[in-house]
Parts: sequence; C-alpha cells; structure tokens
Amino acid sequence: MAGARKRKKRHSIRNFIAAMLIIVLSGIGLYAQLGGADARAQLSEVKTQVQTAVYEAGEKVGLAKPASKLIQWGQELWDEFVPGAEPKVLLADIPEYAGAPYVEINGNVPQFDKADFEREAFERYSSLDLLSRCGTAYAKLGQELMPKEKRESISQVKPTGWQNVKYEEIDQKYLYNRCHLIGFQLAGENDNEKNLITGTRYMNVDGMLPLENKVASYIRETGNHVMYRVTPVYDGADMVARGVQIEAESVEDGGSGVRFNVYCYNVQPGIEIDYATGESWEK
Repeated sequence: MAGARKRKKRHSIRNFIAAMLIIVLSGIGLYAQLGGADARAQLSEVKTQVQTAVYEAGEKVGLAKPASKLIQWGQELWDEFVPGAEPKVLLADIPEYAGAPYVEINGNVPQFDKADFEREAFERYSSLDLLSRCGTAYAKLGQELMPKEKRESISQVKPTGWQNVKYEEIDQKYLYNRCHLIGFQLAGENDNEKNLITGTRYMNVDGMLPLENKVASYIRETGNHVMYRVTPVYDGADMVARGVQIEAESVEDGGSGVRFNVYCYNVQPGIEIDYATGESWEK
C-alpha cells in the first residue's frame, strides 16, 4: 500500500512538472508572437545560450551524447510551442536544382512581421550555433546603413566548411566565396563572422548578387527602406548550407518597388559538393 502511494506521488510530481513546462513554453510562445521580431530574436539568443551550456556541461561529465539528445528534444519543444520564432524553409519543400540559380518560394511572398515595418532602420545577426554556423541575418535597410567607405579584406574569416579548391571552368577559378548574408553594399558589414558563410561562386554571383543589386538600386533611387532577411538552410549537421532563403519587401510603398521570397541554390555547375565537410570534386 505504501509503495502504491509513493508511485502515485512520483506520478503526480511528474505530471506537475510536465504541466509547468507546458505552461512555461506556452507563455514563451505567446511572448514570441506578441513581442514581434525583437522578442523572437531575444528568445533565440537565450535558447542558444542554454543549449551551449547544456552541451558543455554534458561534455565535462562524459555525457555529450545524452546532452545532444536533450538539446534535440528541447529544439522539438521549441518548434512546437514557439512557431515562427526562427523563420526557416524546409529542404523537403524546395525543388531540386534544375539550372536556375534561384527559385521562388511561398508564391514569392515574404513573411515579415508587420510590426517591424514601423521601426527605425536596424540590422541583426544571429549568434553562431553549436557548430559555429551562421543563422538568420535580418534588417530594415536604408541609406543610413549603407557603407561610406570601401570594403576591406575578409580573407581572415574562415566560415564553416571552408575547403576552397581551384577549378579551371569556374570564373576566377575558386569554388567558394565568403558570402555575405546581407551584402556589404546594403549594410556595410565587412568581416562580421555572423554574416559570412561558405558559398559557391555561382550562388554568390548568379544567385545572390542580382537580388542585392536590385535592393541597393531601389534604396539609392528612392531613399525608401526595405525589409530584408537572409536565412542559410542546412541539412542536419552539414557544415555548408544547401542554400539561402532571401526575403525582401519595400516599406514605404507597400512592396510595389521590391518584393520577393526566393531560395538560392548553393551549387556549382560541373562540381559535386560534400555539404557535410565542404570537400568537392569534378563531376
């Protein structure tokens, strides 16, 4: 009888803890939705710090694998209770590369929080994750953020998966560029490691650059602002992103000047890439 009472008590405690966890996560979700992009960015930063602390603590006591499982479980709970906290596109929803450097997604409609349209110009870069990879870069662009000086060298930055190789068939020979998520001409960020990923020459020049030029030209010509978000898309623990999602929408004219939502493929025609490591070879 005493044993049954103890089991019932333990069961009640577990139920209480589970209920409290659900309440806390639900509250976080509500805060994320009502607080807009600032709240979501703040929560994402806290989540990254907690994940790092858990992983480091696990390593110290020889529990790296259980720590990883706990982090994965926490991420699943986060995704369930804080929908949209970290905007992302699923690789399963992206068509296979078929010769065009980018493809429209979500009907070419960006998904910005309308509250951010009322803010002053800003730029925000995600903390590097546990694998030192870049996350989402987000900004409200305007002439006030554009650089006044020429770009300096960024050769000292080595983004994840940086295993550069020369191929004769590639323009300027090198397979990889250090790709700015938010281009230097848009916000003046030069050697910010939170804004640089390993990207193919093809993605950088044929995919991202024409879109950046379109936004930059619009801002210079009109003096208006543009909401702009670039999200690298990884497959699992790959060191090199499979591509980047780029969203843009002009503010003052309700998107009539600039409005798009596309996925740029991080590929190089004629070259195979191991995205897990960054290694490559000719087809």
